[in-house]
Amino acid sequence: MIPLDELIDKEGNVYEMTCVAIKEAAIYSATDKKKEIEDEGDKVVSVVLTRALNDEIEYKEEDSQEE
Repeated sequence: MIPLDELIDKEGNVYEMTCVAIKEAAIYSATDKKKEIEDEGDKVVSVVLTRALNDEIEYKEEDSQEE
């Protein structure tokens, strides 16, 4: 289940958090982690969004390169 209430109430850069969650979901889907999550009866996107909303995903911003 997608935690919509938490997503709506989230403060900060929701766009950035969503981009991170999308990338994390793609990584999970391409690995054995997807099977583990689904075996527990969950969905990858729901798990990743919950982790993102709870600030459990660490990421580093890429430096923008200007030409």
